[in-house]
Amino acid sequence: MTASVLIYVQYLLGIGHLQRALRIADALASGGAAVTLVTGGMPIATLRTSGSALRKIQLPPIQARDAHFELFDDAGAPLGDRVRTERRNALLAAFSKARPDAVVLEGFPFARRAFRFELDPLIAALRAARPRPLLVSSIRDILVARDDPARTRDIVSRVRTEFDAVLVHGDPGFIPLEASFPAAPEIADRLVYTGYIASPEIAPPISTNEVLVSGGGGPAGYSLMQSAVAACRLGFLPDSLWRLLAGANLPDDRFAALAAGAPANLVVDRFRSDFPALLRGCRVSVSQAGYNTVLDLLAARARAVLVPFAAERETEQLLRAERLAALGAAELVHEQELTPATLGGAIERAAARPAPSLALDTGGAEHSARAILALIGGSSATALANAMMRR
Repeated sequence: MTASVLIYVQYLLGIGHLQRALRIADALASGGAAVTLVTGGMPIATLRTSGSALRKIQLPPIQARDAHFELFDDAGAPLGDRVRTERRNALLAAFSKARPDAVVLEGFPFARRAFRFELDPLIAALRAARPRPLLVSSIRDILVARDDPARTRDIVSRVRTEFDAVLVHGDPGFIPLEASFPAAPEIADRLVYTGYIASPEIAPPISTNEVLVSGGGGPAGYSLMQSAVAACRLGFLPDSLWRLLAGANLPDDRFAALAAGAPANLVVDRFRSDFPALLRGCRVSVSQAGYNTVLDLLAARARAVLVPFAAERETEQLLRAERLAALGAAELVHEQELTPATLGGAIERAAARPAPSLALDTGGAEHSARAILALIGGSSATALANAMMRR
């Protein structure tokens, strides 16, 4: 009998959450499961899925404009009850039609509390269903740190009473979950480390000698790219071409402003399908320190400068960048210290470094799919965690 899995993912600024969910969905579909992928962010036309048994459902989109994470609909209006109701109904209809053996919630209950208006009804429907589907949380290696004991107690309580497993897409030998979520030992019997979820594509390098500056999938990297333009104008690594890759969601006026201020040895691109190949052959990569970005850097063995996104209470990228810098795998520039001079100096130091070599388990998509199917087959999270540790 074919297993059925429903995956829910909501992304707001970048698209890293969506990319991880897509890779798990593809791995499940390749393993023979029928997959329903429910997405709630702005549609991304350039992302593809390979699984023929994968059904994608787009909820009425919700977006955030910046790190304050105020929610807006696709028309730019503040999120209202009409969109909430439409989304809740569409999500419950998708659950009813899919009749899944397992439901995977990306981030929740550790994040996405603003979406309880649709997730709490979904969980209630799941708990009322007979037979009851499994409920699985899917989280990245590092969570945003919260100085809120009540919030932590609520997360632990919900995991223990409602969830069958928590898939942690990381490697405890590199960064254990308790580094960002100190209460992790209280849910240790639910935790299954899957390894990192990386792109399966290994592109041959295009040797360019470029300084490759990438802004991610959202608007948050704009100040980084502005500093890169200014650093190039100051004369850092003048014998290299500097290439800025703007995020897919960067507003057109900001893209035009970057291009207008570019010196002769700097080009600004909106999108390059050969980015992995450029990364493998660049002289230095300059980027933030998001989950997918860091995995791409390590796979490419690129000399890197990391400027982690740290606005508001965001600590995830900073912790990851600090760990890599401590291992000698990257130069670190703190966002509050970002200037053209500090960025240019870090780029020149990175260019003088040997190529990094840090081995991480990057089979997380396939490991996640096998774990979900094993849970459906009757395995416990504890048994799966023990099996994963023996890999």
